[in-house]
Parts: sequence; C-alpha cells; structure tokens
Amino acid sequence: MSSIDLVQLTEQTKKLTAMVVEDEAVANELLSSTFKNFFADVTSAFNGKDALEMYERLMPDIVFLDIIMPEMDGIELSRRIREINPNQIVIIISASNDIQKISESIEIGVNSFIQKPIDTKKIIELISNIVAMINKKKKIETKTFSISLPLDLYEMVDENAKAESISKNAVIIRALRNFYND
Repeated sequence: MSSIDLVQLTEQTKKLTAMVVEDEAVANELLSSTFKNFFADVTSAFNGKDALEMYERLMPDIVFLDIIMPEMDGIELSRRIREINPNQIVIIISASNDIQKISESIEIGVNSFIQKPIDTKKIIELISNIVAMINKKKKIETKTFSISLPLDLYEMVDENAKAESISKNAVIIRALRNFYND
C-alpha cells in the first residue's frame, strides 16, 4: 500500500466522475463521501431504476453498485449499462456471497467485484486499479504520435488499416477529419 502515491492518484481521479448505487442509506452516504475525496463529481442512487435514468443523463466515468437492490438489482443494472456503453467501468461492491450472482456479474463483464465490508486500503487499491484500467484503455501509441483510444476503437482502426493496407495513423487522421468536418 505504501507504494501508492495518494496525491498523484487524486490528481488523476479528479478528472473523473462516478456514480454510487447502493440501497442502504448509511452505506450509500459512506461510499459517496469517500469517493468525493477522489472524483470530480459523485452522484448517488438508491435503486437500479433511478440509477439507470441518472446514468443515461450523466454518463459517469465509473459506476459503483450493489447487487441486491429494490426495483432493479445490480446484475440487471449492469446488463442495461453495458447495452448503452459496452466499455463502461462497472465495479460491484456487495456483501452478497451468492455464487450465482457473482458469476452472472462476471459474465456481464463487470470490471471488478469487491466484497463488503471494505476498508480504506481496499478503496485506495480499488481506485488505483481503476486509474490503471483507464490509462490502459487510453494509451495506445503509434509510431508518429500517441493518441488515446478505447481498445475496441483501436481494434477497429487496426482492422481498417490492414484491410486498406495503410497505416493506423492514416485511418485515425481520416476519422478525425471526418469527425471535425461533419
């Protein structure tokens, strides 16, 4: 734990937004207030239905959610979020030890599953891992310049470059021109 530089970690996370979805009021407040020390903005919801509406409106960088909630559980919420944004970072923080639910969340592709109760060390480690995930997704280097792309876009650029026998840079530059000229 001593290897994690909190100042540097906070500098990176202060650019990000987060949403906490937890039905227990005390746990929701505790997680939200803790994450407010790290993220630029933290919103919270108390059930999956409200969370989905908030998610569609706010599109946070990271979603922390519980599995067992009223109106829509965390598994269904994760599934719906993945339909909207397959690359969304979704972290489950739950006291549930239901193997069926845990394996379902893995099938959906949640990024991490943290067992409650969580302590400060676990939260710092979790946030550090999130920053590493984000940096890995964003840092794709080419020969001429460095550009941030989600991994699925990088794969598409790579496929297009191979199909057209041109460089990845040419594909990216063409896409950027099309984007900014539209």
